[in-house]
Formats: sequence, C-alpha cells, structure tokens
Amino acid sequence: MCGITGMIDWERDLTQQRPLLERMLRTLQARGPDAEGCWLSARAALAHRRLVVIDPQGGAQPMVLKQDGNVYVITYNGELYNFKELRSELESRGHTFLSRSDTEVLLHAYVEWREDCLHRLNGMFAFALWDENKQLLLMARDHLGIKPLFYAERAGTFLFGSELKALLAHPLVHPEIDAEGLAEIFVRPVMHTPGCGVYRNVSELRPGHYAIVDPTGIHIKPYWLLHSFPHSNDVQTSAEYIRSILEDTMQHQLIADVPVVSMLSGGLDSSGLVALAANILRQDGKKLHTYSIDFVESARDFQPDIVRPGYDQFWVERVSASVGTTHHTIAVDTPELLDNLFVQLHAHDLPGMGQLETSLYLLSKAMKQDATVAISGEAADEIFGGYFWFHQQAVMRAATFPWMVEMPLNKILSPEVLENISIDDYVSRRYREALTEIPRLAGEDAYAAKKREISYLHLTRYLPSLLERKDRMSMATGFEVRVPYCEYRLVEYVFNVPWEMKTIGRIEKGILRRALADALPNDVLYRKKSAYPLTRNPSYMHGVQQRMLDLLNTPEAPLLRLINSKLISQIVELQSPHQYSGGIASVLEYLIQINAWLTKYHVSLHL
Repeated sequence: MCGITGMIDWERDLTQQRPLLERMLRTLQARGPDAEGCWLSARAALAHRRLVVIDPQGGAQPMVLKQDGNVYVITYNGELYNFKELRSELESRGHTFLSRSDTEVLLHAYVEWREDCLHRLNGMFAFALWDENKQLLLMARDHLGIKPLFYAERAGTFLFGSELKALLAHPLVHPEIDAEGLAEIFVRPVMHTPGCGVYRNVSELRPGHYAIVDPTGIHIKPYWLLHSFPHSNDVQTSAEYIRSILEDTMQHQLIADVPVVSMLSGGLDSSGLVALAANILRQDGKKLHTYSIDFVESARDFQPDIVRPGYDQFWVERVSASVGTTHHTIAVDTPELLDNLFVQLHAHDLPGMGQLETSLYLLSKAMKQDATVAISGEAADEIFGGYFWFHQQAVMRAATFPWMVEMPLNKILSPEVLENISIDDYVSRRYREALTEIPRLAGEDAYAAKKREISYLHLTRYLPSLLERKDRMSMATGFEVRVPYCEYRLVEYVFNVPWEMKTIGRIEKGILRRALADALPNDVLYRKKSAYPLTRNPSYMHGVQQRMLDLLNTPEAPLLRLINSKLISQIVELQSPHQYSGGIASVLEYLIQINAWLTKYHVSLHL
C-alpha cells in the first residue's frame, strides 16, 4: 500500500514546483513509511510514498517507462492480484520487464491497451498515469473503492491525492464547507455519497470509474458497473461456484514478499477466510497467525443484544484451535481508546466513527509489529445480506436507506442550522438519486426487486464507509489490509443470486454457509452474526460523557452553533455509564470529533 499525490497544470511550469509537491507528499508519510519519490515535467508532477509489499528492490515509484519515443509515468497505490497472469500475456505480446512488481505490469498494460487495460485488472488500486506524448493523465479506482482517490481543480491546476490532506496542503485548496458538505458531515457515519469529497469543490473518484485529464477538461466514465441478469444455477452449483471464487481469491491475496496475517472475530465471515488461508499456507509448511481485538473487563461488561448476541472471544479461540492458527488477542483499555480518539480525525481529515475506528487503529498498530499485510472479512454482510435489518418488514416498506429507518437526524441540529439545511431532506434526495442507478431486472416481482434494491444500496452507500474506515485506520500505521469478499467477480455473481437462495436454510448468508460447509465446525458455521465489538466498560462511557460536558460548557466551541445543545445536554446527563448505549456513545463521540475537526482544521462554513 502507498500514498499518491500530484498535479497537472496547462499554464504554469511544474518543474519549478518541487517544494510544493514535496509538501503535499509529506502529508502521506504514514501510508508509505518505506520510501518516497517525485517526478516532474512542465505539465505534470507526480509523487509517491511507498509501503513495500512486493519486489522491494524493483518497485520504486513514480515509475517511468520509456518506449517507442514516449514517456509514461505512474504513481500507484494498491495490489494487482492477477499481475502474474497479466505479465505473462504482455510478455507474449513482446513486452520486456525489468522488475517483479505489479506497478510495472500496470504501466505496460496501459501501453498495450490504453484505458481498456482497466477491464483486465483484478485488485485494489488507485493510480494516476501520465502519458507525456498525449499530454493526458489517466486516473482510476478499483471496482468497489477499497483504495481512495480525491481530486480538485483550482485556477487551472488539477490536484489529486490518496487522502484529503494532500489536497489541503496545496495553497489553492482551503478547508471550506458549504450547506451540502455540512449535511454530508452529519450523515457520514451511516451513509457515504459516491463522489462526494465533503470539502467545497473537492471530489472523490467513484469506485469502478476512471478519469482522463487533458487540455479539454476532466472526463469521467465508469469501467465497471453492477448488472442484473437471471440466475440460472441451483443452490449446490451456486455454493460451489462461490467457494471456487473464494479459494482462487485467497490464493492470489496471500501473495506478498512480506508476512501476511489475518483478522479473526470468530464470526462466519472472517472464520471462513481464515480456514481457507490456513489450509493454503499449510500446504507450504507455514502456519497462519490470527489477531482479534478485545477490551479489558470485556467478559464482565458484556451484555447481549440484537447487534451483538454473543461474546466473541470464546468463538475466536474455538476457530483458532479448530483451524490451527497461532492466535494473538489484542486487549485495549479505556485510556488507550480515549487517548487515541483523534487519530481517526487526522487519518480522514474529517470526523470519524469513534471507538469503532480507534480500536481498529490499535489492532492495526499491534499487527504491524509482526507483519505488513492482513486479511479481513469486511464486506460479506453487504454482499450476502447479513445485517438484521435485511430481514425486517419495516425496511421492506421504507422509502429511505434500509439502515436509516426511523433515524430522525434533524433533531440534533440547532434552529439556526435548520434554516439552511435539513439532513432528513438531504438523505431523502440522496436516496432518490441512488434509486435511479439501480440495474433493474425485467419481469422481477416487487419483493425480489426490493431485495435487489437493498443490496445495491448497501454496496454503494454503506460499504464505502466501512472500506474507508479499514483503509485509513490500517494505513495510519503503515499497514495493508486486504478484503477478499470485495473480489468483483464474487460481488457480480452474488448480486444476482435470488434472496431465497442467499438465505437458504432460513438463515442469513445461508448460501455462504453452504459454500464454507466443510471448512468450519458446524457451531461456528451456523453462529448468528455479531457486529464488530465495542467496549462496554463504564469508564469509557464516563470519559466520553465528560468530554462532551466539557465541550458544552465551552462557549467558544464551534460545534455549539451547529447543534441542539439543550437536547445533547439532556442526553448526556440522563445516560448512566453503567447502562451502556452504543447508539448514544456513537453520537457523542462523533459530535466531539466534529468540534475538534472544526477547530484543528480551521474549517470555514459557507451556509
């Protein structure tokens, strides 16, 4: 994994802008702690921070290819899992390689097929490639948006970067928020608008899209979209095909020149991947190391509910023993969570999700001591329909995002802000926009069409927030996380599996359980879903409450002009730390982050 940034300018000579390019690049040091590089020409300036995963000696960037009198330069973040197959095909077409890196394969793929090369890529990636003769920049982002890429245009200068901080380091980009950006801020923990960079006139390249930047402007097109078609396979064939994709994906995603480990929660999703990975490594005489997050006094404080019906640690140990991994439990305490609360703010350059992110950061930091790459079970719930609300009748009737039913967001805003924005109206508009994108299937009945709609919304508006969280918290420690369930072939296939088949056996993710049937013990295979763990330690809730009370008692706090302070104060005072509410804790954590963001980033509001 890496950090990329750069600029294109059709008027100013960028060879004189190295200090500015280096300033932008320094902001991405955490993403690439191992090496850095810059390349400048009159019109293009590209820079790169590197985390070494494949070919330590030969993969330096920006990488330059000189061929047939032309110059091609790339700065690339990600991994191409099929780079060996692509390299063989390119060699058969006469291409010669100087390294073992996937970066060089991508460069040659562009030379051979231009932007059509995107249809041949399988991986997680975001890159910018400069074609000197054609005077154009090609930018692209992977199918599901695992790797980030932001851009902006200011006074004829086109800027891009892996994170917003790289753009904000340029003097032409200011931390400004308009009414739409503020509305997006208040929904970001639960909804991600594709293409929205939040800051004024800053955009994010959408997943599965590419952009060509040339003297005529910025031209953005999709190279991959979900399509709907009838599913003709029976249950057994479908399960076998899903299993074959997962096994092939794991074979490719375990390739690295550095140690690879895996996250393990004891749930179906991560346990299934761990079982497949452990078996593959075992054939090479290797043993898989697995890691889980836990909290001090978690066994004492755990209380089952609809989101977390079971205590993870028992299941983690059960899977590790059954599959045969060396397991490491990372236990964190309240002081660590509170002291690192704002790490996520700097990682996103926006407010984060609270302890959901802090604990992931601490887990990544611990894994980084032993390895450079981890496997994660992220995305299976969005792909296979694992969340409890997939199965609620109220969701089937709702005219909003399924996970936002009965979520009145306007209540937390101040009357002054409500004069300029309505979060509920903003969400409603974004929902209607999303509906226009859904690939409908002719002849599908209303029930099946609604289930397809719910799946599409999760893949395009819910999953991106989780992938962003995974990327920023891991990369903040210089650590790479791979997400095999985001294999685009798997997503394409499962999107068209009928709901009755997805829930075969009358259980969520039934078809995935069938696919993994011989990989896991039955009790693990049929364990009910339990969400990512949270601490329920009263000391943490007390710490969050105290920070919120301090903020409410600080008249100059910029947050206070945005929120209904009276309502928030009542919530804080009525909530007992010993009667833990994850929902209330999340709201308070997020408001604390908004205030810190407004303060530390000197955000200007244009309402």
